[in-house]
Amino acid sequence: MQIDPEPQKDLVFVGGGHAHALVLRQLAMAPPAGLRITLISPDAFTPYSGMLPGLLAGHYTPEDTHIDLARLCQWAGVRFLNDRVTALDPSTRCLSCEKRGVIEYDILSIDIGSQPELDSVPGAREFATPVKPVADLWSRWNALTEDEDLRRGAIAVVGGGAGSVELALAIAHKLRHERPQIDLYCGAAQVLEGYRRSTRRAVERALESYGIALHCNHRVVQVKDQELHFEHAVTCRFSTLIWATGASAAPWIAESGLPVDERGFMLVNDTLQSTGYANVFGSGDIATQLRHPRPKAGVYAVRQGPVLAKNLLALFAGRALREHRPQRRFLSMLALGSQHAVAERNALTVRGAWVWRWKDRIDRQFMERFQDLPPLTMSPSSPRQADDGSVAQAPCGGCGAKVGADALSGVLHELRQRYPDHLPDAQDLDDAALIAVDSPLLQSVDGLRALIDDPWRMGRIAAQHALSDLYACGARPHSAQPILTLPFAAPPLQRRDLQLIMDGALSVFAEANCRVIGGHSMQGPELQIAFAVNGTSINDRRLSKRGGRPGDVLILTKALGSGVLFAGHMQQKADGRHIEQALAQMEAGNGLAAEIALDLGVSSATDITGFGLAGHLLEMLDEGVAAELTLSALPVLPGALELMGRGIFSTLHSANERSFGEALAPLAGHDETALLQREMLFDPQTSGGLLLPVPAEQAHRFMELSRDCGVMSTRVGELTQCGTKTARLSLC
Repeated sequence: MQIDPEPQKDLVFVGGGHAHALVLRQLAMAPPAGLRITLISPDAFTPYSGMLPGLLAGHYTPEDTHIDLARLCQWAGVRFLNDRVTALDPSTRCLSCEKRGVIEYDILSIDIGSQPELDSVPGAREFATPVKPVADLWSRWNALTEDEDLRRGAIAVVGGGAGSVELALAIAHKLRHERPQIDLYCGAAQVLEGYRRSTRRAVERALESYGIALHCNHRVVQVKDQELHFEHAVTCRFSTLIWATGASAAPWIAESGLPVDERGFMLVNDTLQSTGYANVFGSGDIATQLRHPRPKAGVYAVRQGPVLAKNLLALFAGRALREHRPQRRFLSMLALGSQHAVAERNALTVRGAWVWRWKDRIDRQFMERFQDLPPLTMSPSSPRQADDGSVAQAPCGGCGAKVGADALSGVLHELRQRYPDHLPDAQDLDDAALIAVDSPLLQSVDGLRALIDDPWRMGRIAAQHALSDLYACGARPHSAQPILTLPFAAPPLQRRDLQLIMDGALSVFAEANCRVIGGHSMQGPELQIAFAVNGTSINDRRLSKRGGRPGDVLILTKALGSGVLFAGHMQQKADGRHIEQALAQMEAGNGLAAEIALDLGVSSATDITGFGLAGHLLEMLDEGVAAELTLSALPVLPGALELMGRGIFSTLHSANERSFGEALAPLAGHDETALLQREMLFDPQTSGGLLLPVPAEQAHRFMELSRDCGVMSTRVGELTQCGTKTARLSLC
């Protein structure tokens, strides 16, 4: 029997820097058998630094200048974990993350870039807007450009290097009609130290043409609210402060015990391996090559990519590694605000509009590698080889597919330390659990195939998805039993998956005060997560699926569109930012909305899942009751209508439309947006919101209380009287 090789080792990338993006693209072309690859990044949309000044100047859009990591990973078959690493223990091969806790690895590669030096100047962290992370700078910049009082503003840029010069000129170009006061403060005796005099003169003329005041020998020693203090006791006022000083390293690099240089950047040898740990690699700004130190510049990271890819695979395969020799000099190109640029290499300096076009072509060619992803040709599966060279036995079925006891007991022991009140002691777990309650017990079961290759997040989503059935009945969660199918992999990797899934699920169950009282796990070809959940009624009150009355207002507590978004994600056609927004909504529970409904005397509810809004609403309608929906009021996740407009739909969409479409009254007119909104009624939802018929006199109060609790609520229609026995939906 021919089967795919099981993953044997975990290769984890931390950070979505230029080198890592190139490596992921290269590895996707020839996926290494037996190696599971994961990328951890706090941003699903990572900027290309070379185009940042053009973005601020208005020459580019965010889509032009950012790499969509979620889309890249989906295309490459790489697990993407949207999280921030906060610590590393290389001796135990463990990373600590803000949300997921511990992530284990076999081989680690770090490319997290650098960050502006803020802590060496009192007040800078509190009052300045640093250049990185770019997402924060972009948000602050958008707010600045929308300020109608720019003429009276004073924008200060602190730096003196190439980045600060380009930013100051980009700001001046974007605001050339408002012409605010812009000052560039440089601690050195001249701007652009290390550059040729002719290059500095070209930059100084550009600064002067935009009216930017250049202040050299102005080293900032303290920042106060709208006030800069310098070494020579002179102060200046500002309304906005951009901080673009020298680079610093994330503190957790030095705290990990990895060898670092005097500024805290990890030291790597010529194979890009840490000088202290052979299974840890570093590239880009976060790393200093011990024998060949170079300035922190993106061009070096780009050149490191091919060598890093080869060496990661060589280490996994036990082969000799290659050495990387960085170039001594490189072409430096600086944008001058307008579509002009200056370039320097060796003894030559050139400037002009043609230099900008040259730079623009280079930058766009780099980004095209990640925007125009080619179709991948999958190679035929090869037999799995045992250590002696013979073909290994295919995985067993039946009880032979159970996850090994060692992995299971180890994971439960670790999780019990974190969730002592929601995971019983080992001696209390049995094949069947006794559930003793004083009120009627409600039970439901629901499960999911993996939408994304992130076990922790899928654990959270599957738990919320299952609990939603209880909330739709007005029940309080009591207990749960997981039924898990883990993908075939080496036992250490399965244990890591099991740990992440249950950690994610328990983080949801702990919020709901729901105990895990047993469960079952097995192995299979793909990740599947299901939960049997039990709940009790709250003060003998219930929500039933039927019971809404004419005049009730229909309120929906989550936006629609998750089905089409993840259909687009599977085809690498969805925007990673939109996928992240959908995932964040799916991780949110419906418990608060159900409690508000019960408190206000609402008697009917359902949760919107696989049958879409149309299907689940039709299930709610009693004889003689119809529903009128306002299409323009439907809350829709960003990007969902756009994908439908491109002909992308969930595979369940057509079945829903066949089953429920006849109940919809014809749509007057042929407005394209309205037609797409009608299609959204059939989109299947995962961990969708509650649909609640709320008495008209309580609708405003429900939405007010929901807003106070941070729960979305949208009025989407109302129930009406109907003279027919067949349930009908009318659209307006």
